[in-house]
Amino acid sequence: MTGTTEPFGARLRRAMDERGPLCVGIDPHASLLAEWGLSDDVAGLERFSRTVVEAVAGRVAVLKPQSAFFERFGSRGVAILETSVREAREAGALVVMDAKRGDIGSTMAAYAESFLHRDAPLFSDALTVSPYLGYGSLKPAVELARRNGAGLFVLALTSNPEGGEVQHAVRADGRNVGATMLAHLAAENAGEEPLGSFGAVVGATLGDLSSYDLAVNGPLLAPGIGAQGATPADLPRVFGGAVGNVVPNVSRGVLRHGPDVTALRAAADRFAEEIRAAVASA
Repeated sequence: MTGTTEPFGARLRRAMDERGPLCVGIDPHASLLAEWGLSDDVAGLERFSRTVVEAVAGRVAVLKPQSAFFERFGSRGVAILETSVREAREAGALVVMDAKRGDIGSTMAAYAESFLHRDAPLFSDALTVSPYLGYGSLKPAVELARRNGAGLFVLALTSNPEGGEVQHAVRADGRNVGATMLAHLAAENAGEEPLGSFGAVVGATLGDLSSYDLAVNGPLLAPGIGAQGATPADLPRVFGGAVGNVVPNVSRGVLRHGPDVTALRAAADRFAEEIRAAVASA
C-alpha cells in the first residue's frame, strides 16, 4: 500500500457498520431485461444498470456487477460497466467486480491492472478471483490490491454443486482444497484491523460449515440468498462465529422488483433489515 490509501477491509467494515452488510448484484441477463420490459441490447443494458445504481447505490454497502453480462455486448457494454462502477462509487457504495479472473504471471498481472489499478477505467474496490491454478498464481493481484487499497474475494467454497469436485478434493496433507484457500487468506489478513482485505467466496446454501475455519480475519462474500434458496435467517447457522464478517449477496431477489426505483429500494431495504436481524441474533 502506498501513500495514505485506506485498505479495502477498513473501508468495507465501516460501510457494513453504517449501511449494513447487504451486497446487491447487478446481473443484467437477458431474462431480467425481458422482465423489466427492456430490449436485450446496449440500450436495455444501460437503462437496467443506471436504474439499479440510482435505486440502491446510496443505501447499500456493496454493489457487485457481473462483468460477463456487460462484456457480451462488446466495447459498448464495457463502457456502460465503467460508468456503472464510477457512479456507484460516487454514490458511496463499494464495488466488487465479479469477474472471477485467474491466470499466471504477466497475464494475471494484466487482469489485476484492469480492475485494481487506481488509474484503470474499471477500477473497483475489490475483485473476485479464481485460485485454481494454485493460490500462488494470485500473487500479482494480491500485491496490486495492497498497493491500491483494494481487495480480493477468492473462490473457496462456492454455492454451485459442481464446485465440490475441486473444492472438496483432499490434499496429501489431509486438508481439502477449500480449507487450504481459507488458510491462505487467514495468512494474508494476519494482524490487519479492523478487517483484512482478502476475503473468501463462501456459499450461503452450503449448510453446516462448522468443520471449516471461517475465521480468516477477512470478509466472506456469501452468494445464494434469495433465488438460490438460502434466507437471511440461515446465515448464523451456516457461518457461526464468523457471521459478523459475512457480506450476503442478493441479486434476483432485489432485481426482480424493477424497473420501479421505489420498489427496488424497498426490496433492498427488506433484505437489509432481515440480514441485520439475523446477524444480531447470532
